[in-house]
Amino acid sequence: MRAEPTCPRCAGPLHEPGPWSSDWSCDVHGAVLPRQPSKRPGPEALTAVLLDARVPVWTPWPLPQAWLVTGFTTVGDERTGARATAVAVSGPGLLGGPADMILIAEEPGVGLGAYYAGLEGADPGEVFEGSPPHVRLDVSGPSATCGRTVPMWAVGDEPDRAVYVGEAMGDWLWAVLWPADAGVLMLERQNLLDLREPGMDLDLPYGAPSPRLDD
Repeated sequence: MRAEPTCPRCAGPLHEPGPWSSDWSCDVHGAVLPRQPSKRPGPEALTAVLLDARVPVWTPWPLPQAWLVTGFTTVGDERTGARATAVAVSGPGLLGGPADMILIAEEPGVGLGAYYAGLEGADPGEVFEGSPPHVRLDVSGPSATCGRTVPMWAVGDEPDRAVYVGEAMGDWLWAVLWPADAGVLMLERQNLLDLREPGMDLDLPYGAPSPRLDD
């Protein structure tokens, strides 16, 4: 049985578009874009994500040592295209044990990043006002072919994860890491690539599907 789309803000069930409305709707959050079932890691899944993506599809590159790409998910449908993308990567934590990271790119108001971060609203709020960034990432892609630096701020108070958010190419960029001590990975100044970039034919290593995408 095919899994059904869910709300990007709460993972709850959705009502499909019907004769009276073209929107997907959640009983809690009203009209939303549908969060699609996660895709198993592999080249075919990546191709499908890239065909629909209207926002960046970020991956660390090079990946941290011994890390693997472990899944994808998107928010949107055939009518809207993917207005949010999430790429999961997993590997050994720097402080021991397994670790997971989800990188989310999304248009404002979608709410997928805030859901993974454990925040109440759809967007991160006023986290940038008057405070210096906690980490910085280097990114490149179709709109930043020479690369740029993205400042990121720590947000949220969930004890089991570390969350950073910033803005890249006009969209939110979230990095959510489990467990919380995996956040030290961000101190190594990761380089992110947008896999939509023409000619971006990376030999990505894939692992078992990450359960974090469907939490």
